[in-house]
Amino acid sequence: MVETAVHARRSAHDFDAQSPEGFDDAHREFARLRAEHPVARSQDFGGFWAMLGYEELAEVITDIDRFTTTSQNAIPKFAFTGVRPPLHLDPPQHTSYRRVINHFFTPPKMRALEPAVRRCVQELIEPLIRQGTVDVARQYAQKLPAHVFAEFFNLSAETSLEIKTVSGTYVDAIQVLDHETVKSLSGRLYEIAQAIIDERRAGAFSAEDDLTQALLEAEYDGGPLPSAMVLGCVRQLIVTGMVAPSVFIGNMFVHLSRDPQLQQHLREHPEDIPGAVEEFVRLYNPYRGMARTARHDTVVGGQQIQEGDPIALVYTAANRDPRMFEEPDTFRLHRENIAKHISFGRGTHSCPGAPLARMMFRITLEEALSRSNFDLTGDPGMAKWAEWGTNHVPLEFIALGA
Repeated sequence: MVETAVHARRSAHDFDAQSPEGFDDAHREFARLRAEHPVARSQDFGGFWAMLGYEELAEVITDIDRFTTTSQNAIPKFAFTGVRPPLHLDPPQHTSYRRVINHFFTPPKMRALEPAVRRCVQELIEPLIRQGTVDVARQYAQKLPAHVFAEFFNLSAETSLEIKTVSGTYVDAIQVLDHETVKSLSGRLYEIAQAIIDERRAGAFSAEDDLTQALLEAEYDGGPLPSAMVLGCVRQLIVTGMVAPSVFIGNMFVHLSRDPQLQQHLREHPEDIPGAVEEFVRLYNPYRGMARTARHDTVVGGQQIQEGDPIALVYTAANRDPRMFEEPDTFRLHRENIAKHISFGRGTHSCPGAPLARMMFRITLEEALSRSNFDLTGDPGMAKWAEWGTNHVPLEFIALGA
């Protein structure tokens, strides 16, 4: 009887990961599913488990003895072209790379970068406010990361914009399982990463001021980091931070358009914007396809999982688990336990770029709110699994004082 029940759950199809969605659909569906199956099952992408509950997800991402990132770290699986540290490695192999990366996201580094990020935001958003009727997702959210990355990685604007264009098409191909295009574009991203490395080898940058140079000068077992691994790491870094801000920033504009009272409060009390960003990140986390793989047969949340099973970490759902967050679908400024949200991961593979993401989101709201009122002029368009968020947000800006 037990074996029959286990087989039934493995054969279950609790949800369709590829169904079309409106802005509120996924959260409603995940709430329904989570109440019955905090560890849900889908047969899409070859079959996978989905951690919808907060405790269940936290258990998987913090237990590196039972779950690995080396086999499959995203659903659907799309890493066909080499190992890319640190995401594709478990400790202790990943630690040398992560140590270097973490150094570039310290508070002093972020304070030094902030004027450049603010300039990027201003240069992009001021023309849109003058224009009035815009698509804030396509004309702003999808462009800002490239400009910020040019500053952070010491890249030319042309190189950064190419990375953004190629990575956007790459993600689109992943979503429709176009493996040949994924491989081709991944190859192009490796070429760009290699060009960045070759430029650094010329000695124009210091390891203190340039992340790629720091990787080249880092030590591993008494020698330099392996060249192939440095290439994979740069390839990973130049893409990872492009996608999430692109699909997240529009969500804040949608929410504030729907809640003009909150919009006005933040306009009058900009000191509350960092707290609002944190709640927006909890409510609208864009990740639902990051993954781990079971190292051996195990149990999570009462569900038997077999060795080799891929497991989606659905932050989008876990952050709204009522077992952790009271009235989880409600925006609460300065929520008492907001620090427990899991939007940037946790433990070994928590997002090192979280401080930069928070800065981009905060400055976006500071600049938009201080200059304008805004409202939706149509329905948002949504990204597909593995992301959740907006890729089309028709908006009207009304300049303050106009």
